[in-house]
Amino acid sequence: MKNVSSALEILQKEIVACRRCPRLREHCETIAGVKRRAYRDWEYWGKPVPSFGDPHARLLILGLAPGAHGSNRTGRMFTGDGSGNFLYAALYKTGFASQPLSKSRDDGLTLRDAFITAAARCAPPGNKPAPAELRNCRPYFERELDLLGGVKAVVALGRVAFDTYLEVLRSRGAISSRAPYRFGHDRQFVTGAGQPVLIASYHPSQQNTSTGKLTEKMLLDVFRRARKVLAG
Repeated sequence: MKNVSSALEILQKEIVACRRCPRLREHCETIAGVKRRAYRDWEYWGKPVPSFGDPHARLLILGLAPGAHGSNRTGRMFTGDGSGNFLYAALYKTGFASQPLSKSRDDGLTLRDAFITAAARCAPPGNKPAPAELRNCRPYFERELDLLGGVKAVVALGRVAFDTYLEVLRSRGAISSRAPYRFGHDRQFVTGAGQPVLIASYHPSQQNTSTGKLTEKMLLDVFRRARKVLAG
């Protein structure tokens, strides 16, 4: 078990040092230099954001990408913005997080039986990584999948995360086609013998939560479903 933790730690250091996508690196560094007025006293992270959580997790949560003034500022997944506040509140209420708020990477929050990663590790302009940038980042996610051998359920937050995970399964021969898997909120899919259950969710972006497309109850339902899957 210690070897898994060490291997994940080494991988996260590789991620932080990555410069495979010049456009994303330039964007993140520019944002970190200019800053937002509300955070002018912060030293922005400004680098690729490492994954976060329990190295022996049975639940894997896959997001889209860091927020420009959220994770790109704090250096921890879903930390420091509205999306993270919405997500961690749900994780806390369903027993996957030790506290309901995530403000900084040093705030003491820990995940229980859960691990959070993303399809892209750098904040993209307009929250839209290019297909080539997603492909550049995917090998890191695949290595995490290989190391996290106890995962029983994957929650994909948003269509990009959902498609990224299915593309990994297709490339590995676990599924023959992505066609039978249609994205929709709180949908559960079996993805082959020995594969984790896939649960789709709307992304907790402020656009979705402020318009009511994703409510607190809807996100809680997703993680309650994940709990039932883990309970077997």
